[in-house]
Amino acid sequence: MSGVVAAGHPLSAEAGAQVLREGGNAVDAATCAVLASFAVESPLTGFGAGGFMMVHSPGAPAGSATTLIDFFVSAPGRDGIERRQELVPVPVHFDAETVQTFYVGPASCGVPGTAAGLEEALRRFGTVPLAELVKPGIRLAREGAPVNAEQAYILDILEPIHARLEGTRELYAPAGRTLREGETFRFAELAEALERYGAEGAEPFCRGEVAAALSKHVLDGGGTLGPGDFAAYQPVEREPIRARFRGAEVLTNPPPSSGGTLIAYCLALLEQYGESSGPEQLVAAMEAANAARGDLLGSTTHISVLDANGMCANVTCSNGSGSGVLVPGTGVILNNMLGEEDLNPLGFHATPAGHRVTSMMAPTVVLRDGEIELGLGSAGSNRIRSAILQTIVRAVEQEMGAGEAVRAPRLHFEDGVVQAEPGIDEEALARIEAGGTPVLRRPEINLFFGGTQAVARERGSGRLSGGGDPRRGGSVAVA
Repeated sequence: MSGVVAAGHPLSAEAGAQVLREGGNAVDAATCAVLASFAVESPLTGFGAGGFMMVHSPGAPAGSATTLIDFFVSAPGRDGIERRQELVPVPVHFDAETVQTFYVGPASCGVPGTAAGLEEALRRFGTVPLAELVKPGIRLAREGAPVNAEQAYILDILEPIHARLEGTRELYAPAGRTLREGETFRFAELAEALERYGAEGAEPFCRGEVAAALSKHVLDGGGTLGPGDFAAYQPVEREPIRARFRGAEVLTNPPPSSGGTLIAYCLALLEQYGESSGPEQLVAAMEAANAARGDLLGSTTHISVLDANGMCANVTCSNGSGSGVLVPGTGVILNNMLGEEDLNPLGFHATPAGHRVTSMMAPTVVLRDGEIELGLGSAGSNRIRSAILQTIVRAVEQEMGAGEAVRAPRLHFEDGVVQAEPGIDEEALARIEAGGTPVLRRPEINLFFGGTQAVARERGSGRLSGGGDPRRGGSVAVA
């Protein structure tokens, strides 16, 4: 086996696995899978999104083997342009019990970073030309691919956002209604954008024609995303934060993002609580973390890759819920990060121009004696941290394989309520209720609880495995 890829869609995973089969490394494969995901998971990600990639390179000097590349969305406003429109609230129903309000439109669009970030990751770690890595995404965007059940569900619940503005309305409802499972989704303008990216790199998307078109469209709509914001944007290399857990070392996303810090905080608490991390201990740790950092669906996707040489690449990208703004002729749907309540704890439009918007995204690796044991990350906004935390507990403490750890039932504590999937220890839930904390028992697994993708290397044997999250249509491909 030359490697394993876990991704949010089977076609994204297969695109990355093919790169491994042809001799590429984990970063090459992760980049190809991300670009393919632009075509088959377009509400979640794309050239209008931002994200993070964590890379573990075996053989590098101690303390420098793991690197976090931050290419998340930054706040616009460097050009001093006054906002002429406000955020537009849109209620989204994603199950029978939960309605959440998303804030969208041109005023919600921050500076995207995926084009610059993926190019930087390849410059630092890649071995395959970008022109080769874009090919699967180009084919999928131009020829189309069937909408699977999970993507059909996402299109259905985000329909109120997509239907607001010309562009996304016709893209996702080409016959006057939202695409359904089994129908073919095509995105010809994205294919052209990917071709341009493969030929010219990030320049057109940061300082050239594409950036100019994105800026003009947003400014014409009353937003503040100016040309100076694009020109000044740069990926940032950061040192991961570290936590010890059950004899392993966990490395995750550092500030200014908050998700990794909260995961590390919870792991430290679980170490103090004893040798077993059951539902009660998990809830206690989550409650303490919530007190430190105070829920949105979040349209996010994650890819994890582990190659035969022990290099691991974990990349999480997000478009928020999407702004609904598809810029004509560019193939770019812009993010709504300025309208995500959880990412703007000081209030909307309070992040200074040029500063990164905070994030719950937390690509993570687990090392033991300096060797990779687990690489993972998740979608799910506030649930990202609880999904990653529980997957680490299952894999490291309870010694589950990657697939079993990802599929295991989850709980989440938020706003004074424990929400639990089927399969959580009922006696433990009853004790939590007896202690005065309400428990909402969900009838089935749901994307509310995140979309974790994980890859693992077995101690001793070195056998590689992966786990794709069924809550988000996750898939594993081996090479």
